[in-house]
Amino acid sequence: MSIRSISHLNLQNKKVFIRADLNVPIDGSTISSTSRIDASIPTIQYALDNARVVILTSHLGRPKEGNFDNSLSLKPIVNYLEEKLNLKIMLHRYFEKGQSFESGMLHVLENVRFNPGEKKCSDELSVKYASIADVFVMDAFGTAHRAEASTYGIGKYIGEKCAGLLFYDEVDALTKTFNQPKKPMLAIVGGSKVSTKLSVLKNLVTRVDGLILGGGILNTFIAAQGFNIGKSLYEPDFVDEAKVILDEIKNRQIFFPTIEDVICAKEFDVNAHAELKKIDDVESDDMIFDLGPKTLKYITDHLSKVSTIMWNGPLGVFEFEQFSSGTEALSHAIAGGEAFSLAGGGDTIAAIEKYKVCKKISYISTAGGAFLEFAEGKKLPAIEMLEQ
Repeated sequence: MSIRSISHLNLQNKKVFIRADLNVPIDGSTISSTSRIDASIPTIQYALDNARVVILTSHLGRPKEGNFDNSLSLKPIVNYLEEKLNLKIMLHRYFEKGQSFESGMLHVLENVRFNPGEKKCSDELSVKYASIADVFVMDAFGTAHRAEASTYGIGKYIGEKCAGLLFYDEVDALTKTFNQPKKPMLAIVGGSKVSTKLSVLKNLVTRVDGLILGGGILNTFIAAQGFNIGKSLYEPDFVDEAKVILDEIKNRQIFFPTIEDVICAKEFDVNAHAELKKIDDVESDDMIFDLGPKTLKYITDHLSKVSTIMWNGPLGVFEFEQFSSGTEALSHAIAGGEAFSLAGGGDTIAAIEKYKVCKKISYISTAGGAFLEFAEGKKLPAIEMLEQ
């Protein structure tokens, strides 16, 4: 790769500024999922072991920029890190340009979004960040698609810059999947709206050998094929776009599963009665919430024939047990196969955790928006900054 990892630099006697992605769900003072923090610890520990001073920061939630909001303070994260690292940590609510920081401990700067100019990538704030360190370590791949002061601007003014261990691994895994995949490659894209992933789908059909869709996205494509989808979630304004993509799939001879059967209900409810129907038998008051067993077998049988799998989004409403069989079968089929598998997106990770297949997925990306923009073929600002 054209970017350097923190492991490629000599950090001896250096002051290191790490921008991590510690944006975790917090209820009061309790962190409900620590996965993003845990994923950042190897980079933090590496810096602590090799540098003279280590400064760490992140965003958390969406506070009003320029205002301190105690409910979005990094304090709960600091408490968790102190326990995990067995180390004294100092949380700084404010910092000054050129400020000195004591060695022998970890310094955490408060939520970057408390700082005026963060989101607009102000030069003043970027220079201020750069003034307190010798090396900038970008380890927040989840924000790599945003050109902000702490993710992009600082890189213009600091002496050395590199990727953290997590960021480097993310870029490596995504590059292998999208730019240098072992063929044949299959993409699985779920979600509620075609509109949010239209650019991704258009890019994928030029790269993959197979495409599987799920959720409201699939419903729009089913409608584009002329089937009745009843009251199912779909986007009528994007049916014509779906038809164009379907034509491209046909012209390129890409694997696209025939939908033979689906799981329907009359209402969206945790207690809704699930009914298996042939795709031709969907009624005007039906709502499609999952794929049926014949379609699932067709899909899972094909998974054994591919070498690379990109997975973003569930096949159905897996949060409700009666509509979870599609996503569950998919999870176990990917986990049980020999293909390199890259998974990303919040719902995808939730499914992987639910079906306990984490250890059998080749790489799980912590990113959401950045993952999708990379899949679109876009150059991410943070990667551009690190390459300069």
